[in-house]
Amino acid sequence: MAYCAGFQPIGVVMRILLLGKDGQVGWQLQRSLAPHGEVVACGRAQCDLADTDRIRSVVRELRPGIIVNAAAYTAVDKAESEPELAHQINAVAPGVLAEEAAHLGALLLHYSTDYVFDGAKAAPYVEDDPTGPLGVYGRTKREGEAAIQAAGGKSVIFRTSWVFGARGNNFVKTILRLAREKETLSVVGDQIGSPTPAAMLATVTGVGLAMLRHGAALEEGESRLYHLAAARPVSWCEFARTIVTLARQAPGFDLRLEAGAIKAITTADYPTPARRPMNSRLDCRQLEKDFGLQMPDWQPYLERMLQLLALKQNGY
Repeated sequence: MAYCAGFQPIGVVMRILLLGKDGQVGWQLQRSLAPHGEVVACGRAQCDLADTDRIRSVVRELRPGIIVNAAAYTAVDKAESEPELAHQINAVAPGVLAEEAAHLGALLLHYSTDYVFDGAKAAPYVEDDPTGPLGVYGRTKREGEAAIQAAGGKSVIFRTSWVFGARGNNFVKTILRLAREKETLSVVGDQIGSPTPAAMLATVTGVGLAMLRHGAALEEGESRLYHLAAARPVSWCEFARTIVTLARQAPGFDLRLEAGAIKAITTADYPTPARRPMNSRLDCRQLEKDFGLQMPDWQPYLERMLQLLALKQNGY
């Protein structure tokens, strides 16, 4: 594994530039991308996506054959008060990466979100459904998609939802913290989506990349968009109850809260600065068809994550 620091010649057939190495998905990608070439993994300190000049400098110095952008402005509520920064990172930066990739003839892989939809559809969303983001985060992510597609290079965009993993902050860790502190809890029960493990995203990315490089290569200038999320959608409340149920069965978690004490409330009962889509279900059949995959259930990944957190909590 190589890291951004001068970009000395590596001497391998394929260089892969990974942005966002310290995030939930980026952390997992470092392992799943390794079989495909020499991974140069950058965090914000090495390549801040708010700095357009730095992005161009990094790409031009490294000259990668593949760029994987796992970095984003993901503070959904905070984005409402920082629209310019969210736009720079989520919309402008992906466009710059796409332009640089097109100039090099490189492949760009990028991650987007269910928040590009308004959540009003009764069924799961397919890739060509009309978008209608409800807030700054979703709008800037949609603008990023459009900028990539307009650049004219080879790209794959994966839209995903409700990401969780052992690395970084996420809903699972928040529920575990609250479960240690509280005996009752209220969680929104009318927003539906698929919790998606960061490890699963990284694995599918690796499989997809292998397919794209061997037998399913993109045509020059081709841009593909796929929905990528775990199977079995649930509400946030159902997800929270499952987290607590499994954590109480695992050794090492001292929880005051029981799953039955988690009350389902409506979105209206829990106002936030940014509106969330009520329906975040993503139809992944196109990805499954093109890559010969079947999206797995998220629960085994959650169980593994809880095991890892328990080991870490107990000093292992």
